Amino acid sequence: MAWWLADSVINGTMETDYPVKDLSMSVEGFDDGYGHSSHYYDYDRNDPDAGNPFEQNFLADNDDQAAHHFNLDKEVDRVQLKLNNEVQQSENMANYFKYHEDEILKDIEEYVSGTYRGHYTGTTHEYRNVQTIDLMASRDLASDFCQANILKYGSRYGSKDGKSKKDLLKVIHYAMLLLHFDEHYGKPSITSGNIDHTMP
Repeated sequence: MAWWLADSVINGTMETDYPVKDLSMSVEGFDDGYGHSSHYYDYDRNDPDAGNPFEQNFLADNDDQAAHHFNLDKEVDRVQLKLNNEVQQSENMANYFKYHEDEILKDIEEYVSGTYRGHYTGTTHEYRNVQTIDLMASRDLASDFCQANILKYGSRYGSKDGKSKKDLLKVIHYAMLLLHFDEHYGKPSITSGNIDHTMP
């Protein structure tokens, strides 16, 4: 094709070899200047009100639509990444801690666990699980007892044994017990009354 065009240019026959169409040309029954019927294009045949799709910049429209979808995908990926990060951080709560809370919670857990080996309980096997606070709870005294001990150990901190870490651990422990007995986590379960005779 390029050689033909070059030949037409060299020989000066471009106008005759490749004439410019006269768009003003009109043929009866044909309206586009090229001799095409008004029903030549599918868009006109199927939906006369659709307009000429060739007059629109489809590439730009497609690019815009594609960009919209790509941006949406990026947004979905961003949200998914954020959710994954939040899940990961929730699995390792130390990421949120600023004031040694992770160490404090570990100390509290160790302290509370240790108290179950040192409570005043009965000496016979059927009463070894019964703590003094259980007796108070049976007489509706547990909440008042816990609140009194929060005040006791809170006011003792910095006075009796200096700034004793153990006093603060006791304050926290009694606050936890108060949360329990004041039913912030629901009603305490009712004991079955069954005695575990297998206890040593």
